[in-house]
Parts: sequence; C-alpha cells; structure tokens
Amino acid sequence: MFEKILIANRGEIALRVIWACRDLGIQTVAVYSQADRYALHRRFADEDICIGPAPSAQSYLNIPAIISAAEITGAQAIHPGYGFLSENAHFVEVAESCQLQFIGPTAHSIRLMGNKAEAKRTMQKAGVPILPGSDGPIGDLESAVKVAKAIGLPVIVKASAGGGGRGMRIVREESDLERSISTAQSEAEIAFGNSEVYIEKYLTNPRHIEIQVLADHHGKTLYLGERECSIQRRHQKIIEEAPSPVLSSSLRKKMGEAAVKAAEATQYRGAGTVEFLLDDDGKFYFMEMNTRIQVEHGVTELVTGVDLVKWQIRIAAGEHLDFDQKQIQIQGHAIECRVNAEDPFNFRPSPGLIEHFHPPGGPGIRVDSAVYAGYRVPPNYDSMIAKVMSHGASRTEAIARMKRALGMTVIEGISNNIPLHLAILEDANFQKGEFSTKFMELFMEQYRNK
Repeated sequence: MFEKILIANRGEIALRVIWACRDLGIQTVAVYSQADRYALHRRFADEDICIGPAPSAQSYLNIPAIISAAEITGAQAIHPGYGFLSENAHFVEVAESCQLQFIGPTAHSIRLMGNKAEAKRTMQKAGVPILPGSDGPIGDLESAVKVAKAIGLPVIVKASAGGGGRGMRIVREESDLERSISTAQSEAEIAFGNSEVYIEKYLTNPRHIEIQVLADHHGKTLYLGERECSIQRRHQKIIEEAPSPVLSSSLRKKMGEAAVKAAEATQYRGAGTVEFLLDDDGKFYFMEMNTRIQVEHGVTELVTGVDLVKWQIRIAAGEHLDFDQKQIQIQGHAIECRVNAEDPFNFRPSPGLIEHFHPPGGPGIRVDSAVYAGYRVPPNYDSMIAKVMSHGASRTEAIARMKRALGMTVIEGISNNIPLHLAILEDANFQKGEFSTKFMELFMEQYRNK
C-alpha cells in the first residue's frame, strides 16, 4: 500500500480522497492555486503546496508543477479526482515516467475511450449495443448525407474527442446537416483541439443510465448497479439517483454485463462508468465511458456499501477485489442533488462570500462539501459547492429525506439552486419516476412561469 498520495484536484473531491486516505492510514499532499489558499483541502491534508495562480491552466492543469510537487514531497501516487487532468492520457504517461503511480486506468484506456468514434468501434467489436451511425469520423458532406439517410433523421453530430455537450448538434432536417457539421467541428477544435465529428441516430426521448464498474489488475471486473442521470440541463447533470426507477432486475443484469464487456474490451483497471441511453422499448445503447470517479459516485456507495474511492486506491496498489458479483446487493434508494453557486432561474454563476452556512444532517443524509461560513467561492472554477445525498428504504423515503435536508440547509451571501431542486422534487412526474433527458426543458418553462 502507498504511504503518501498527492491529490491533483480541489474542492469536495479532494476532501473525499483525503477521507479515504485517512481510513487507509495514508498521508496526503494537497496542491492548491492562489485562489484556494483558504480552501479546506489544503487545511486537512498532511502537506500542501501552491502550484500557481488562479487560472486552471496555470495551476490544476499545470502538469510540471503537479509532478514537481509530488517529487518534492515524496508522494508515491497521484489521485486525479474528476475533471482537470483526470482523463488526460499524457498526464498518466508523464506521471508513470517519473515513477509515480496514477490512481486510475492506463493511458491506453483513457485515450481509447476519449475518442468517441474509436470507443464506438471498440464497443461494437465487443458486442456492446451501439446506436447506428457513421463508421468513425465523417469525411465529407456527401458521406454524412448518405449516413443520415441510411439511419433516418433526426441524427446527432458529435465531436470524436468531445464531452460535456460541446461539439454536439441535433439535426432534424437534411438541409441543416452541413451547417451543423461545420458548427460542431469548430466547437470541437476550440474545446478539444480535434475537429473530428461523427454521426449517430438521435433518440428523441431517452433516459440516461450509467453503470458503475470496478476492475482490478488480476482479471476481475464487476458492476455495482446503475445510476439514473436523466435530470440534466444542457448535458450537465442536476439530480442523480440509484437505482433507476424504471430498471427491472433482468434489465439491470443485462446492462451490467454489457458494462463489464465494455470495461474488459478496453483492458480497464480501477473505477469507471459506462454510460447508456435507454429508449421507451427497454433497448439500451452505449454512449461513452468515463475513465475516472464520477461526481455522483456517492449514491452508489450509499446503496451498495462499497467505498469506491478506497477501492480506486487499493486497486492501484495492486490489491485484489475481495468480493464477487453475487455479493453486490442494492439496499434501498439514494438521491443526490448538486448544489451550485448560481441563480436558480437563469443559472448565472454566483461566486462570492458565504456569510452563513449550515449543512443538513439527520438520518439518511450525507453531504460532500468543501465550503464553510466565511469562505469565498472563487469565480475561476466549477460552481458546485455541495453534494447533498439522501438514502432511504424506498425511493419515496429518499425523496422525503432530501426535501427535509434541502429545506434545512442554510447558505447565505450568494445565490444557490436549492429552490430549483425543491421544485423538481415536488414535480408529479419526477415523483412517479416518469421522465427522460427532456424533463428539464419542459420543467423550466413551467418553473419560470410560476
């Protein structure tokens, strides 16, 4: 086992890794930007090093500074958290060339799954269901039109190296295809430095279901149930839950086994998430694989009792997964609400001083947060300030506990989206579990008009 780990991240995920390391008796090194000099991850780590000014490119994305911090402090491994460098294959290679263990998958797996077109081809070979579409990046308009006619409109144009909704365009009319491709290519080049795009069939009313997997270095790969992630805005998740309110045990098994196939096809190691689209007929299709810990990993931990972050570390240290698929049981229901520093109506970020902060508690509540009264939320990073999670014996109880928790949360000094979460939790369709990825589009029209 490692004696010291550097955490190449900030905020609540950095604290989450510190918790896991404390449980395992491992010392931690925090890196921080000048904007985070009063951050809790710096305070609670055993050591800390400033790696640059506020802009991410000069700090949390500064590979030489992070590697230097690890070498100076004698860290043996680096945990990347999520975001920033967590899915950067080059970072993995640099770390390993400096004899530092990267806590995550190999550069090969990251690079393979980071290219969406190549990932799709890999899944097809592995027998994982995929949406019909182009066989790799599209070369010209003529071939794009041919693909669109073959699979039928609507289609979606996606950046091969994309994510987070960037470099994506929905095409409902053939006359819009050329413009959509050009726009997606431009966005992809700016966002990812790669203008390649591909086309696939667009499902008009799908659910977004993701499967958590764990894989060790000894040939064992397991799935830990699913997370329902359909409540999202502009491809950014707002509320997640486990299990999904619509999956039967047989469908869960099919999707889980498909996720294991996907992980094995990439020679995956560590914790990862295979994301699927589920249609109204119960058919599912591979969308992408996230080669890191997910923001919403906590709901899986609540319903399975498996500490995913500790297992990331243990797997990276070469340990065997010491349980089997049949031992993984889903217990109750869990929900996560991402609390952001933003206006709940127009989603405009709201950085600034938190004058008062009282996180919720009580039975069945977990809060992952790195803010406190007197903390100033910087404008330089993601606006999420807390993840409030509830766990109950049933989905009804989990919803009730979440409403109680959010209603007793105090955040003063900045705007936050708790009113939006409470409104969603009161929605009849949400309470019945009858929704898709289109939920927020319809909901926001009603919400703003109230």
